Amino acid sequence: MSKKTSAGVPGSGVAVGILASAGIASSITQTMVTPLIPQLPTIFNTPATNTAWIITATLLAAAVAVPISGRLGDLFGKRRMILILAIPLMLGAIVCAIAPTVEVMIVGRAMQGLGSGMVPIGIAMLRDLVPKERLSAAIATVSATLGVGGAIGMPISAAVVEFANWRALFFGSAVVTLLVVVAIWKFIPVLPAGAAGQRFDWLGAIGLTIGLVSLILAVSKGSSWGWASPLTLGLLVITVVSLLLWGIWETRTKDPLVDLRTAVIPRVLLTNIASIFVGFGMYASMLVMPQILQLPAETGYGLGQSILAAGLWMAPAGLMMLVLAPVGGRLTDARGPKFTLVLGVVVIALGYGVGLLGMGSTWGLMVTGFVVNGGVALAYGAMPAIIMGAVPLSETAAANGFNTLMRSLGTTTGAAVIGLVLAQMTTDFGGFSVPSESGFRLALILGAGISVIAAIVAACIPAVAKRMPAKADAQQELASTT
Repeated sequence: MSKKTSAGVPGSGVAVGILASAGIASSITQTMVTPLIPQLPTIFNTPATNTAWIITATLLAAAVAVPISGRLGDLFGKRRMILILAIPLMLGAIVCAIAPTVEVMIVGRAMQGLGSGMVPIGIAMLRDLVPKERLSAAIATVSATLGVGGAIGMPISAAVVEFANWRALFFGSAVVTLLVVVAIWKFIPVLPAGAAGQRFDWLGAIGLTIGLVSLILAVSKGSSWGWASPLTLGLLVITVVSLLLWGIWETRTKDPLVDLRTAVIPRVLLTNIASIFVGFGMYASMLVMPQILQLPAETGYGLGQSILAAGLWMAPAGLMMLVLAPVGGRLTDARGPKFTLVLGVVVIALGYGVGLLGMGSTWGLMVTGFVVNGGVALAYGAMPAIIMGAVPLSETAAANGFNTLMRSLGTTTGAAVIGLVLAQMTTDFGGFSVPSESGFRLALILGAGISVIAAIVAACIPAVAKRMPAKADAQQELASTT
């Protein structure tokens, strides 16, 4: 490990930039396939019900990878784990680029989903790489990449699809990931594992995987399978039983995958609950705005934009997150992460209010995106800061991974609920059913309401973290002097 100075690890600014790039490379995979969705059935000559698994496979793989890879990072080294996660991210892109069938494409997208664990591990590394006075801004910057990657992914992929072969999109993703791997290998120092000497909880990993896969399948496919269908209900039963047994096991095993004793600390528990609502609140805008932008103007409320134009109207709001992230970090230093989190979700709620007033114009929706994503930038930067300030050093990556998972569950639930609303509230246009204006307005109102709930939960988070156990303090002191 490189010896620390009073200013922290030399080149910590470079480290933040590299880890932010890794986060963008990982998160961009979530939206890069969006412009392809209407074309996938034609490309692979298969029904849309089959190509829908291309999206679902990514969600499932990410849900499993994030908490498990976080724990592995604590055990065997965070830098090593990021490099390992980059391998399926890169290979998955190549598999998608050469995929001859939908089945191969699904496998490639699942491999890309495994790379989602890079972001929470990168955030956890900042605790070791960045001096304390710059830590909040660094956390906020890397956290913002979750939104930035998603925001810039759609216009970039739309441009590639419109002006080149869609396979070039995935080859380009593989090249970007390779460049990030080289940068991490060369510039990010090797750090000691915070939980070295502990064992990996394989049984806990299997139990959590069963529970998460069952839950996400039920939530994401419930509308198409039927919410009262035996398959959906069976998956929900499996979810409850498996997660209950998993929780019992985690409280009894010596080295748990997720330390539930830490997870139920009010500061951590309430932050994770708030994260679910924040994820829902953020994703509502990502579902509503592109559709309004692309629906024909003849509907009376659609804005008639192409996929590329819609992405370009939304991209500046995503980049705003990167600009506001350091501001959120300074606000956290001045007032504390709880204040920043509450302010962030209040701003998200206000953004949906702007959306209700401005959904009739492209400029109005762009302003809506600025406000919503500004709030997301503040909230996403504050949540890891709260978590990292409340858990031992040996659990940093695992705790961040679990928090990221909570946000992902929020976005998955948001997609299901908003999708259901828009599917039920439709109007006829040229013989086709499209979401109605009242459906979009209700979706915006739901986004605002969920954000208000997130603000209430966040306001209940204890302002001062309890002191860590002496053992954890000793670990931190040892790490800081290494």
